[in-house]
Amino acid sequence: MRTTGLLYDERFLLHKTGPDHPECPDRLVVIYRGLDEGGFLQKLIRIPATPAKMKWIEKVHSPRHVFRVEEASLLDMGELGSPDNQLSPETFDTAVLAVGGILNTVDYVMEGRVENAFCAVRPPGHHAEPNKALGFCYFNNVAIAARYLQAEWKIDRIGIIDFDVHHGNGTQLIFESDPGVFYYSIHEHPSFAYPGTGTEFEKGSGPGFGTTINSTMLPGEGDEEFKRKIKKDLLPAIEHFRPEVVLVSAGFDGHVDDDMSGIRLSTQCFSWIGQKIVDIAERHSNRRLISILEGGYCLKILPELVRNHVGILLGE
Repeated sequence: MRTTGLLYDERFLLHKTGPDHPECPDRLVVIYRGLDEGGFLQKLIRIPATPAKMKWIEKVHSPRHVFRVEEASLLDMGELGSPDNQLSPETFDTAVLAVGGILNTVDYVMEGRVENAFCAVRPPGHHAEPNKALGFCYFNNVAIAARYLQAEWKIDRIGIIDFDVHHGNGTQLIFESDPGVFYYSIHEHPSFAYPGTGTEFEKGSGPGFGTTINSTMLPGEGDEEFKRKIKKDLLPAIEHFRPEVVLVSAGFDGHVDDDMSGIRLSTQCFSWIGQKIVDIAERHSNRRLISILEGGYCLKILPELVRNHVGILLGE
């Protein structure tokens, strides 16, 4: 078995999104309960959440954006920029705590206290852009983790794998000209799926050209096409890039039972991609892998998907 960390804190539930919003506190409630009922909690090393220092958030986001999120929360404005971005007075502090916990997780992995980790956090992050909250996301968790790895741990090659069914527009925008960050996303497009970005023609820019790769799936497609694109697009490219650390935007909303997408992935397919990512980390990054929760909104299936994902991290 591998040593695997878990980042979870009940304070992540304090970010309230109102009735009927898919990104609700119950997502983490059912995930934690599922890990407990599956006997995983005693196998995982708990990682504490502490508020992030603003200097790390501002490695990715403008001070003006940070102020807007704080202001909207403190004034209880209800939303920020879009009805998607519902917030409450606790949202800013919760988002800062989630980032801080993820940075603690980076330290645990880089110090060798754990080999990999799963971060059960909210709000999610991969849609957040430097100056804008989008798609339930206020601060881009995975992007801040990558910038922290570069600045604090002097890591030259970071791989980000995003299997959320929605394209991580914020993550791509932040790193599209950075040759030290490989960003891969497999997502539904073109369709009704948010945010409508992430065509296969988008490959990065300037010195970062070629380190952005998008694989697109059509509504109705499922496991066979998903696996084919991973084998064709991701695996050869990341073998060439050879990441020193692997970060994952782990979105489980492409499952056939999840109403937030039109593709039809099975439970087994999520385990398959989880194992492929662990294999990448085994070969290239000395097992250093940090998986960060993004989407996944079917409360019935989400606990099983995350439990399987964590089991693969553990090596069970």
